[in-house]
Parts: sequence; structure tokens; C-alpha cells
Amino acid sequence: MKQNFGRTMYLLALRYGDKEALVNVERNRRFSFKELHRLSNRVANALGGELGLCAGDKFLTILENDNLSLVHFPALFKQEATGVYTNYRDSIEEHRWQVALVKPKVAFIETALVDTHAEMLARAGASVVVMDRLTDDQARRHPKVRFFWEIVDRAPDTESEVILDAREHVAMLRFTGGTTGRGKCAIYSMDNWLSGRDNALASRDLEFDTDARMLHVAPLSHGTMLFFLPTLFAGGTNVTLNAVDLNAFSDAIEREKITHSFVVPTVLYRLLELQRVTPRELGSLRTVIYGAAPMNPGKLNELVTCFGQVFVQAYAATEAPICISTLAKTDHARTGELDQKRLSSAGQVSAGVEVFVADEAGKPLPLGSVGEIIIRSRSVIAGYLDNPQSTSAEFVDGAWRSGDLGYLDEAGFIFIVDRLKDMIITGGFNVYAVEVETALGSHPAVLNSAVVGIPHEEWGEAVHAEVVLRAGSEVTVDALLAHVKERIGSFKAPKSIVFVDQLPTSVVGKVLRREVREKYWTGRDRSIS
Repeated sequence: MKQNFGRTMYLLALRYGDKEALVNVERNRRFSFKELHRLSNRVANALGGELGLCAGDKFLTILENDNLSLVHFPALFKQEATGVYTNYRDSIEEHRWQVALVKPKVAFIETALVDTHAEMLARAGASVVVMDRLTDDQARRHPKVRFFWEIVDRAPDTESEVILDAREHVAMLRFTGGTTGRGKCAIYSMDNWLSGRDNALASRDLEFDTDARMLHVAPLSHGTMLFFLPTLFAGGTNVTLNAVDLNAFSDAIEREKITHSFVVPTVLYRLLELQRVTPRELGSLRTVIYGAAPMNPGKLNELVTCFGQVFVQAYAATEAPICISTLAKTDHARTGELDQKRLSSAGQVSAGVEVFVADEAGKPLPLGSVGEIIIRSRSVIAGYLDNPQSTSAEFVDGAWRSGDLGYLDEAGFIFIVDRLKDMIITGGFNVYAVEVETALGSHPAVLNSAVVGIPHEEWGEAVHAEVVLRAGSEVTVDALLAHVKERIGSFKAPKSIVFVDQLPTSVVGKVLRREVREKYWTGRDRSIS
């Protein structure tokens, strides 16, 4: 399937004209559809012109959301090079191995990173471009570093004649989250992302339309990227914030009349606490999408009570940038016993997405049986860059072996019970960390938790929990253990609990169980990666 995306965007610009397409909150930049089309033409023409990027070349971005939105969709699809998207908040060590793997010809970085990153990138053969002008002192120390706007302003704003094969052209590389070990580099075609766009626009619950104003506060290099194209193609407005500051987040919702946003559960928990203490006018919100980690059903009921019936859970993955399943707004409002159980699910499988649960040999299992969730759709990537071992292990016949353990019920709801690597085997029994965390989170004093297996001479592993309490709340270990045992039984309940001030999280807000687990397994034989 061939496509000239420049022409596609030109038609969107004709249709929506002077309507706002993109707003960068911190930098107070506003672009209409016409302006965004012309600007993205300039960016694409600069990539293929002055910056000298051709098919097969790569450019790397280490940018916050405001700047990342300019070197992203739609400019990405208007030229031939491959865009590499990493997280601005990753460590320099993480960036270093990513650079060594992808070998970018050009790197776009925030000016704040010039002293830490410019030399490393130059040694790797990358031409460095900063997004804001250097100070005189910085310019003396980094004479070869170039300024984004000078390059872009010299480029023409004419439509590109680039025609790309939407299924074969490698449009993007992006790194997996690495919550259970070092991330891998996923390879995307244009069609992987267009499939996610089509899927989101077809969802009545997501409600992308011309009035949609989608606030991207999670890193645009990760999960929230999935909702940029649906907003654009619906004629809505993409709005960017650079960091999850809850006061700035609330300010932006009020000021920009935000209707949509994507956040991880840990952020929603903190927003709920803030809204209780300092209520804000957030009534413009009509679709709050959450994902990346399971939501505790008890907390979810509190969120619905506080914010209304605006929540949609989306189950997606780096390897499948699509709403594999969604838990609809109406599913969050039902009160029956089965409905409450389904609040802990990832929702029903989206139309057109193939999902099945399989045993270790890949054989499909009957409804209700726990096994590995396997996914096949247009959105599933072809594999990982320079990693044939993981590619062959995880991708079979166009399907992706997710590594998520779960089951399907009789109505097609997906229940994710754990990651394969997070399953705890204690005394011969399988215990799923997610199930224990859900039981812990149902206690009103608990804000968040991480459950792991720790060494035990007799059982091999014992269930252990680190727990963060809500501000001002108290509960004893014994009382919390009794609460959990009442809900899931004694053998699944933690054998030990410690209260901590915070849990380690990834740059996108996922709790890193591996870091919790590592403390207890250092020097042991058990693999924790």
C-alpha cells in the first residue's frame, strides 16, 4: 500500500483550515491545521535537504513533549528517514546504549542536554541539533551544534512528493519500557500507526471528534503517542505538556478546556488525592484514558465518584500500538457483582483485533483458562532491531506473544493476571502479583503497592509486599494482612509487608517490580531480568 502523506495532510489542512491543530502549552505555541501542515513540510524538507537524511538513515529525538511534537507526526511520514523516539527522562547511560544500537545520523536534543549529550552523540557520528538557541558560552563550547529553527526556516514549505510503502517502509523505531529488564528497539511501519488511528476513531467510547482537545502529559515518545493521529484526523486539537506536574495539568485542563487525556493509574491516584484537598474545575473532561498498568477496582470506583463516568481503560503495548481492548465508560458505572469483577479486567477485545490465550506450546486454551495472551492485528510490529532471538521468540505467524498472563471470560473481557516474569511460585503454587496488589489496594489506607517473590529456604519464594499508604492514613501490618486474606485466601496473601514512602517507577509511571525484587535477590542464583 503506497501513500503520499504530504498530500493526505494537505487535504486535512483544506478541510479544517484555521482550526487549532497543535498547542504547546509551556512555549505558548499555537498552530492551525494550515500552519501545522506548512511547518511539518518545512521539517520534512529540512530532514531530506540541509540535514541530508535519506531512506535508511535515522534521526534520534531526545525531547520533551512541546518540541517532540514538531519532529513527530505528521512530519515523520512526509520524508524517507526513520525517526527514533526515546524518552527525554531516561538516564544518559540508557541514551548511550540506544545511540550505539541505532547509529543516528542526526540527533534532536533539548538545549538543556547539550553539555551532557552533544559530545557523546558527535562521537557516535550524529550531527546535533538543539531546539532552543544556545547561549554564547554554550556556542563557544559546542561550535558544531546547530539550531533547529534556523534550519527549518531555511527549508521550503512546499508539499513533499515522497511516496512511501505504508507496510514496508520503516518509519519509526521506539524502545520498549524495560520494566522487567533492558528494553528492546521496536520497528514500526506507517501502517502500524494508521491501524491504531483507525481503531481509535472507530471507538465510540473514545469520542474523538472535531471538538476533542487531547492533552498529552505522559511522554509523547510512549503511550500517549497512540492518540495523536486519531485527534489530528478527527479535526481535534493536540495539546502538549512537558511533565506530570498535577497543578500544571489541572491548570491546562481548565484553561485549554481539555476534553481528553491519557495517564497512568499512579498519576490518577495522585490527582484524586489533590482534587479532594484542592478541588478544581475539570468539568470539560469527557474521556480520560488510562493504561500501561492495571487499575485497582476500589480506587477506580473512587475516581468515578469524583470525576464522573469519563474513564476508559485501553490495553495496548509497544509491540501493538492499538487499543487491543477497552473497558468502556458504561462498564465503569455498573454495580452488580460481575460488573465489579470486570472492573479489574482490561475490557473487551476491540473489533478487528484477534486475541487468544495459549499454553506454553502456543495451543489455544478454553475460556477461563490462564495462559499467555497472544495478539494479531495490522498494528503488530514486525520485530526488534538487530535482535533476531527476541523477534523469533515473540513473533509467530504475524502474532505477538505478549508475555502477559491472563484469560478471557464468556463475554470477551480480558483479565490480565500478571506478567510471565512476575509470577511467583511459592511452595508449588502460582501466585499472581497483580491479584495480591488488587487485594492490598482495596484497603482504604493503601495508595499503591508492589508485590514480589523473595527468597525462602522451604518454599523457594515467599510473597512479599512493599506498600505506600495514603497521606494521613494508618494501618498495621497485621490488619492489612487480615484484610488481604479475607479477599484472596491465606496462601496468596503476603508473608511479609513493609511500608515505604515511594515505589520505584519508570519514566512513564509504571511501578518497577524488578527494582523492588532485585533488593532481595542480590547475590542469589534466581534470574530477575
